Amino acid sequence: MPETIEQSHRGNRIGFWFFGIFLRFGGLYAAYTLLYGVTLHYWLFDKIAVKTSSAYLKKRFPSDSKIKIRFKVYKLLYSQGKQLIDRVAQISGSVNFNFDFVDKDKLNQLSASDKGYIILTAHAGNWQLAMTELGQLNKKISLVIRPENNKAVKKALNINDNNKFGIISPEEHLGGIIPVVKELNDGNIVSYMGDRSYRFESVKINFMGAKANFPYGAFAIAAATKVPVVIALASKTGLKTYKVDFTNIMKPEYKSRKNKKNQLSEWVQEYADILNDFFEEYPYQCFLFHDVWEED
Repeated sequence: MPETIEQSHRGNRIGFWFFGIFLRFGGLYAAYTLLYGVTLHYWLFDKIAVKTSSAYLKKRFPSDSKIKIRFKVYKLLYSQGKQLIDRVAQISGSVNFNFDFVDKDKLNQLSASDKGYIILTAHAGNWQLAMTELGQLNKKISLVIRPENNKAVKKALNINDNNKFGIISPEEHLGGIIPVVKELNDGNIVSYMGDRSYRFESVKINFMGAKANFPYGAFAIAAATKVPVVIALASKTGLKTYKVDFTNIMKPEYKSRKNKKNQLSEWVQEYADILNDFFEEYPYQCFLFHDVWEED
């Protein structure tokens, strides 16, 4: 069982209040304009964000110089800020976003059955916005996420367990496996982030041309409970438009009881390849902010 994980957070109550005011009176354009200065602050002074962003950008753009990478860090931070603003705008009701759901009929078919399933997403695009839209499914959705300890971020992003979604902490006993299995056995949906291990069990796979550490917990549970895994990725495609892709559905099933970890690695690799394709198409919608290529 990994130790409790601490992480710094970007965002505070005053900052979200200012963005809320700009959204109310000036719309997205006004809030995005304010964001330029806020992004500059983090670009200059948030060494952790710059370092972890650079780890990804160096892999994404291997031929770029250090100066180019540094400026692309700003572009990446600004992109993340816009999607956080979009989430605040949606919660406040000040902006209506349009969603293009790709292969949502597959998701509807799974939701119509009595069987549970796993939605596997990533720190890519606006997964929070996409999850909110999935609240219309006729199944309860439990998010396996760490407790959010920044109250301003929690309030602005509406992360709590009193709305459409339940929350299961991976820091619970056995990593929260018991409530996860219960939800799946009850025919509900469990959502995982599949791209950061947070020091939980992981496997080494190829990601952007180098060995990286990805967690395999979601696939291990899917194989044990015999439920499918739906890869869900949400990309910002315009000022008020998003594409949410459900094309990739995996059905992990052990071929034998031997070498289970090798079998898990194959499924994780398939997921990583899907994620790599997403980041090739949307290079500034990777919000890992973690060097997955470092040794855990």
